[in-house]
Amino acid sequence: MSPAPGAARAERELVRLCHSGQDLPALRTGVLRVLRRLIPLDAAFLATADPETLLFTSAYAEEPLDAATALYLDNEFGAQDVNKFATLATAAGHVSSLDAATRGDRWSSERYRDIMRPAGLGDELRAALTTGGGCWGYLCLHRTDHPLGFTAAEAAVLARVGPHIAHAFRQSVLLHAAPAAADPRPGVLVLAADLGVVATTPEAAALLEQLEPAPHLPLPAVVYAVVAALRSERPDPSARVRGASGAWLALHASHLDGAAAGRVAVVIEPCTPRATVTIRLAASGLSQREAEVARLVLRGASTRAISTALHISPHTVQDHLKHVFDKLGVRSRRDLVGLMLGGH
Repeated sequence: MSPAPGAARAERELVRLCHSGQDLPALRTGVLRVLRRLIPLDAAFLATADPETLLFTSAYAEEPLDAATALYLDNEFGAQDVNKFATLATAAGHVSSLDAATRGDRWSSERYRDIMRPAGLGDELRAALTTGGGCWGYLCLHRTDHPLGFTAAEAAVLARVGPHIAHAFRQSVLLHAAPAAADPRPGVLVLAADLGVVATTPEAAALLEQLEPAPHLPLPAVVYAVVAALRSERPDPSARVRGASGAWLALHASHLDGAAAGRVAVVIEPCTPRATVTIRLAASGLSQREAEVARLVLRGASTRAISTALHISPHTVQDHLKHVFDKLGVRSRRDLVGLMLGGH
């Protein structure tokens, strides 16, 4: 398939869009609009992710993908298949098509056989959206069923623009206004084996309203993601997401002992500022070493103590700290502590 006319211009437009500071809904709309000028596609899926647990924190799907969201989640967390998003996030290459991964044998993929083919879909092109060593989201492009799938050139385009989309997702973490005071009480949601809601506390109901709904599903995508992670025996079935008010929420899934078979409890609770330090430092574009220095400062460590802990000179500590201050827009250690631990 030949490149779309004006591809170079469209790619530049996409990069500018990703660095324009738009909110997530506008960003998704714009990214998919411009991507269609770069890579012909018939449907798309776009999700944000917690860079530590790699679980979805929100999801957007176009027809006919939206009606199969639950099936895709089951495949992602419960089946053996190619190009899992979490696998792409940690692979050397973060972009791959179904045809490339199966060497043209689409039928070897359970996702193709059970979900995509019945919906009239053929090849898919998946990307883990990474930047600065962290994965901030996922993208999947689909075409209707046809022997010809996505080309290596199209995968290369997505590999080039993927880090810019990741930057936009990472930046969106920091663009909310300071949140209003949240009710500190956690909420509990009890789900049956089929993920139907058995019971919910008033606190959980209120916190769920802060989360973006999933297409064609009664609960937000992040709820299904943490439950699927629990059932697949991932070591940390939890995720953090910023709610509509700007307040950070943490979700944790656990099995209920002594309850009806398969029931799961999901705890939803407002995060303390300290619980989100790591993700907010990463979202600010700090390097790994800068983040290490910042975390030690937040623990009250002196320059000498940081130098000893990280095996670097005091002068290097001060250089890193200057970069931290510049990237976070603060002037002193006290300002850094106030910003990261003061609830902003």
